[in-house]
Amino acid sequence: MKLFDYQRAHSVQGALDAIAPQGAFLAGGTNLLDHLKLGIREVEQLVDVSRLDLTDISELPDGGVRVGALVRNSAMAAHPLIRRKYPFLSEALLAGASGQLRNMATTGGNLLQRTRCVYFQDLTTPCNKREPGTGCSAREGYGKYNAIFGTSDACVAVHPSDMCVPLAALDAVVVTASQQGERRIPFAEFHRLPGETPHLDTNLRAGELITAVEIPPLPTAARSTYRKVRERSSYAFALVSVAATLQVEGGQVKEVRLAFGGCAHKPWRAQQAEAYLTGQPATAEHFRAAAEAELAGARVGQENAFKVPMLRNTVISVLEELVQGRSAERRAGEGNA
Repeated sequence: MKLFDYQRAHSVQGALDAIAPQGAFLAGGTNLLDHLKLGIREVEQLVDVSRLDLTDISELPDGGVRVGALVRNSAMAAHPLIRRKYPFLSEALLAGASGQLRNMATTGGNLLQRTRCVYFQDLTTPCNKREPGTGCSAREGYGKYNAIFGTSDACVAVHPSDMCVPLAALDAVVVTASQQGERRIPFAEFHRLPGETPHLDTNLRAGELITAVEIPPLPTAARSTYRKVRERSSYAFALVSVAATLQVEGGQVKEVRLAFGGCAHKPWRAQQAEAYLTGQPATAEHFRAAAEAELAGARVGQENAFKVPMLRNTVISVLEELVQGRSAERRAGEGNA
C-alpha cells in the first residue's frame, strides 16, 4: 500500500478545509480500505470523518426522513421510522453484506460503493473503470454478472449496492457540503451510466462531502418490498434485485414504483414498466407485460442472458406479493413488521 497522510476531522467545515486534491474522506472504510490494500486506488491523504455529528435519523416537517451520512447500515435497517415508512429499504439493507459489515458501513459510503466486477478487482487485466483507456475485459470475458441496461462499449459493470435500489424508487435526495455551500442532488442524477467515462461512478465533485440522504414522504411506500436473487442465502451480491411499491384501487394500479439492482451501472429505475402498468388491472398478465416493456431495452451476452427471465419473473412475483399483502405477513413472521 502506498503511504498517505492521515487526519481526523472534528467538524464538517474542518473536513472540507483539510481535504487535499488527491485525498479521500474515510468513514466506515469497508470498501475504500480494501481498494487501497489491493492497489486499485491510491490516495495521498485520508481525512477521517467517522466521528462527525452525522449519525441522526429524524422525521422532516413534510413527513419525509433525513438520514445522516454516518448512520450505520444496521442502525438504519432497525430504525422504527425506516421500518414503518419504508419497509423495503430496511429489507434491502439487511440483504446486503454480513452483520459485521453492516455494523461498520455507513449510509454515505454505501452510496459510493464501487463495482465488484472481477476485472476491476484484478490488476493484471485491462479495465476502463480502474484504468481509463485500457479496455474492458468483461465484454469478451467472464460475463455472468454483466449489466443488461445502460451499458457502453467501455464498460458493462454493475452497481453493487442493495440500499440504493429502494432509494432510487423513492426519489431520495443526496445532500452534500463543499466550500461552495450545500448541494442537493436528486438520486437519479447522483450515479452515472458508464458512457466513455466509466471511471466516474457519481456526479460528486472533488472535495464534496456527503452529509445526509433525505427521503420524501411516500405513504404508498408503507406497502413495499425488496427481493434479492443471489447465488447463496447470505453475503453475496445480487444477480438481480427488485424494489417495489404498489398502490391498487378498484383492482387497478393507481401508483407503482420499481427499481432494479444487479442490472446496470447505477440503480435502475424501471420507468417503462411503471408507465405501462399505471392504470392497468393489477394482474399477473399485466405485471409480465410491464416487465417486458422494460426488458425490451436490455442488451445481453451469452453468459448473462439468464438475467432477463430471472428479472421478469422476480418483478411478477414481487408485485403479486404486494397485491396479496404477503410482504407484511412475511415481515411480521420475521420480526420486521
